[in-house]
Amino acid sequence: MNKRHFLQTAAALAALASFGTAQAQTAIKFQLDWRFEGPAALFLLPAAKGYFRDAGLNVTIDSGNGSGGTVTRVASGTYDMGFADMAALMEFHANNPDTPNKPVAVMMVYNNTPAAVLALKKSGISKPADLSGKKLGAPVFDAGRKAFPIFEKANNVSNVAWTSMDPPLRETMLVRGDIDAITGFSFTSLLNLEARGVKAEDVVIMPYADYGVKLYGNAIIASPKLIQENPEAIRAFLKAFAKGAKEVMANPAAGIETVKARDGIINVGLETRRLQLAINSVIASPDARREGFGKVDPARLALMASQVSDAFGTRTRINPTAVWNGAFLPTNAELNVLPPAR
Repeated sequence: MNKRHFLQTAAALAALASFGTAQAQTAIKFQLDWRFEGPAALFLLPAAKGYFRDAGLNVTIDSGNGSGGTVTRVASGTYDMGFADMAALMEFHANNPDTPNKPVAVMMVYNNTPAAVLALKKSGISKPADLSGKKLGAPVFDAGRKAFPIFEKANNVSNVAWTSMDPPLRETMLVRGDIDAITGFSFTSLLNLEARGVKAEDVVIMPYADYGVKLYGNAIIASPKLIQENPEAIRAFLKAFAKGAKEVMANPAAGIETVKARDGIINVGLETRRLQLAINSVIASPDARREGFGKVDPARLALMASQVSDAFGTRTRINPTAVWNGAFLPTNAELNVLPPAR
């Protein structure tokens, strides 16, 4: 075989191998819970660095418009996996008992709900008891508002009146004094208030997790169809995600570059801060360090299921074992991703 023929053969074999690799890639459609903001870096970085591809996956990541929508779209088969609030997943299960393709949580990411009550210091509100008799505001589908009965019961709050609005108006109405306090994700509402001219030190934040409400937050969910037909794809996804999440938490600024690549108009400084706040408050929280990243405590999950059933007034009681499947989690060594405790 002459050199030219050898090189042609080698090139053909390489192309064939490349084609075979491309053919072997498992397509995964993944939907986030919200827009391409800071926390999306947890998923966008492993995609940008090729970690999903190296694991044999062709992952496409789309923005979302709320956890409820993400759960519904995974249930419908439009998406294979997604990122959604555990309470929204539980609510879907309990309100749709006969739906065959109910998504299941396979990895916990936000060990604590980001839900919080926020008020301005000038209102005189400094603790939960001060909320009694006050006017609170939030969109009707806001996670914090829906779970407020749990917060209310844990802190003996009573006689709260609610005002509903579209999400962009929530912080504006608080600043204008139309309402006394709001519920929302702590790291989102705080930054939204700052964007409206309020200083961080003038905001009172009451995270649910700090006031007796130990609800889990956002988890990675998967469709039962994918679980049944390709469980190895889920294992590969979670392993690649954990690798990327570790890098994001070690260097949030680098992670935000992958978010900017998807949405060029983001405010890099703002989204870096949003990501860091999310890491500090709900991802690398004391509860997450105690339970282990990605995992759940069965007793805590069962309590949450009972609390959400009551607070949300679901059609049926939530079965905690039906909403969670930890069988696809990476090894403990691979889940050792949290940054050193501060």
